[in-house]
Amino acid sequence: MNQQETICALATPQGIGALAIIRVSGPETFKNVNKIFKGVDLEKAKANTVHYGKIMDGDKMIDEVLVSVFKSPKSFTKEDSVEISTHGSEYIVRYALKLLIKSGCRMANPGEFTQRAFLNGQFDLAQAEAVADLISADSEASHQIAINQLRGGFSKKLAILREKLVHFASLVELELDFGEEDVEFADRDDLRALINELQSQLEPLISSFESGNAIKEGIPVAIIGVPNAGKSTLLNALLNEEKAIVTDIAGTTRDVIEDIVFIEGQKFRFIDTAGIRHTEDIIESMGIERSRKAMHSAKIIIFLFDNEANKHFLDQLERETTNADILWVQNKIDLNEKFDSNVDVKISAKNDLGIEELKKALVAKIKLQSSQDTTVTNLRHYEHLLKANEALTEVLSGLDLGITGDFLAQDIRLSLHHLGEITGTITTEDLLANIFGKFCIGK
Repeated sequence: MNQQETICALATPQGIGALAIIRVSGPETFKNVNKIFKGVDLEKAKANTVHYGKIMDGDKMIDEVLVSVFKSPKSFTKEDSVEISTHGSEYIVRYALKLLIKSGCRMANPGEFTQRAFLNGQFDLAQAEAVADLISADSEASHQIAINQLRGGFSKKLAILREKLVHFASLVELELDFGEEDVEFADRDDLRALINELQSQLEPLISSFESGNAIKEGIPVAIIGVPNAGKSTLLNALLNEEKAIVTDIAGTTRDVIEDIVFIEGQKFRFIDTAGIRHTEDIIESMGIERSRKAMHSAKIIIFLFDNEANKHFLDQLERETTNADILWVQNKIDLNEKFDSNVDVKISAKNDLGIEELKKALVAKIKLQSSQDTTVTNLRHYEHLLKANEALTEVLSGLDLGITGDFLAQDIRLSLHHLGEITGTITTEDLLANIFGKFCIGK
């Protein structure tokens, strides 16, 4: 990537709309745009101002536009930049981009505007990736996580951890320069205490990935019960549509059915499963096995029952679950005279009774880690946190074995490397190409 080139791209979605925004950034921005813009002289315009004018191809007017002016370093990329707001005609956009290229710009690569912002020190790599997360956020919770990361909450935590480790690393490295004199500048007890402190802060970040990823992709909620408990009826009630087939015949649902519902800004991925029972039917047995897999992978399980016998059966199933929050829901309250007092919610899925209370109970089950700045949702970050933590464990093992400072320094450097990879303190061209290549062209 040559930052001496001036780049341009459509920053809004392609297709016909009321407006489209074309972004231009680089050292020749004002000079190049002046060649096609009839209005004020952009090189003389004040920063952070908007100007009316026309896009011209010689004497031919292409469109009436507004041009926003951003001067270095007070722009997204920290370069001279403009944003041209045109009418949303695909013809106008293509024509304007063609004129910009003729004037000396080139088309931007995917994510190149954000990559330039990172390279110019606008934010670190973790914050740059948060830009993509913010664009793709489709729930209040995932939006809040992206905002927190974009503001640098995650990066600040990593910077503090890394700074403490760098201090000790420098002392251990200093020992190596005086190897023949057998001196210790880094107190081993203090180093052990520091490693323990760092791991106590890294481990919550690592463990937050599962919940953070669930928030980002949708909290998986498995609806579990015996045949004819009303699981498919409940799914249809939650979705407010006839998604699943409902009959009085036991074993109608043979496969897992999934769909997304947003409740109070939180994204839930509901999973309707086959009724669990003993059966000789091979196909139904396969559906039941998939039900058990869904139960093990869910963050929340709705155990749906309509009588005490079914609840007793589900009580046994509860022992199979791992790390899932349980909601006990009694269905068909319009038909039952006896209610189990030890339940979370009572509903009639068929008559849409208690569904709002169930939704509130689901939201209450979610610990909104999105309100914290320590939630990890990026797989790349998670992998480097794991490796950094493993390297610190090796340091502790080395201290227990009394190994020499050169081996300790090697593991400390490895941990620092992985922490640096997250924020971009340590980068490679391949890493940047992989990350920013996933962005849209105009971002």
